[in-house]
Amino acid sequence: MPLFGFPRIALFGELSEKGVARAQQGCEKVKAASEEMAVALRETYSSNARSATDYGLKVIEISNANTASAIDFFALLLGSKSVTDVFTLSAAQARKAFDTTSTQNKDLWELAQKLATEMGEPIRKRVVKVLHQGN
Repeated sequence: MPLFGFPRIALFGELSEKGVARAQQGCEKVKAASEEMAVALRETYSSNARSATDYGLKVIEISNANTASAIDFFALLLGSKSVTDVFTLSAAQARKAFDTTSTQNKDLWELAQKLATEMGEPIRKRVVKVLHQGN
């Protein structure tokens, strides 16, 4: 057959149609994946905002408790009658402050872990979903 015969043109047309169809499918997959990631980012932002608010409120609560404890300690110091009372009160306050700080740090650490977990979870779920859709 001649070089520019109809059978070859028909074959070229069929190949180009298949290529266009594959490109359209690829574009649809990319579009679906980007929509999934947009949803994941919205969920992450919302979750992050809630967790950050919880963390900030906990810091304020801790500050309030520490301030009240310090004021109580100074009031007790003002009422002390001797140097021995001052040392006893100071030792008790130091022990109480250490225990309280340990508990507060544990609470803040747990909130920070929760924040990190909640922030990554929506993204992880969407990435897994998108990867499964791609297969």
